[in-house]
Amino acid sequence: MTNWTLTLPDHVIVTGTSSGLGLECAKALLEAGSHVYGVDLGNKPEELQAFPRYRHIVGSVAEEATWQEAAETATMESNGSLGLIAAAAILAVGTLEEETLESWKRTWEVNVLGNVMGLRTLMPHLQKADHAAVVVVTSVDAHFAEQQLGSYASSKAALTGAVRTIALDYARTGIQFNLLAPGPMRAGLFERHLASASDPEKFLATRQARQPLGRITGANEVANSALFLLSKESSAVFGTTLVADGGLTTGFDFRTGSEGSSASGN
Repeated sequence: MTNWTLTLPDHVIVTGTSSGLGLECAKALLEAGSHVYGVDLGNKPEELQAFPRYRHIVGSVAEEATWQEAAETATMESNGSLGLIAAAAILAVGTLEEETLESWKRTWEVNVLGNVMGLRTLMPHLQKADHAAVVVVTSVDAHFAEQQLGSYASSKAALTGAVRTIALDYARTGIQFNLLAPGPMRAGLFERHLASASDPEKFLATRQARQPLGRITGANEVANSALFLLSKESSAVFGTTLVADGGLTTGFDFRTGSEGSSASGN
């Protein structure tokens, strides 16, 4: 099989590296040779302990001090190329009457303003870099409603609009801006949504059945898409959203019953 090499930034800030997509992106970047600066409220994950090119910053993406530390650490060691994969997010489950206003505020603070704050902090450094790329993780929920995820879906829709506008405003700087919209992944937020279900086994079976491929996409697969958007080879893709949902939103016929399992070929 023929291999194709991606040209990735030497230094990349990745948020949400303690679990899920952020962790998988960090691992893939480290294996490719990049220096990674992980940002998360959680401690340095065990899976990244063995990588000397990994630096972990404990803090909230909704705090300016966290971004200042990340920017200073990454640019102090950077030799010309800089990237950002913004994967950190929070998800609360509940209907309008069940979810509190504080929960809505916190979701928007982290998922929207946290990313805006990060881009504002990093913008001067990104503009100076020889090669700079930004990948902001949104969701298919930014465009398609999902039950009991009102605050989360709306935050991702707002984030998508903000990043696309920022991309236009800074298009002539040479910075690559793109969004990555995953569907369900067996990691992070999906696992928490699964755990909150009254019947997790039925919930998982239903979600698997509605996927055209008959399975939930792996976070490592979505991480590969993030790395492509981060690379120089994705230069023709700008200011848009790459959907990495295993085909979920390809059609409108979302199968939610057992009859859908036969279509998967399993």
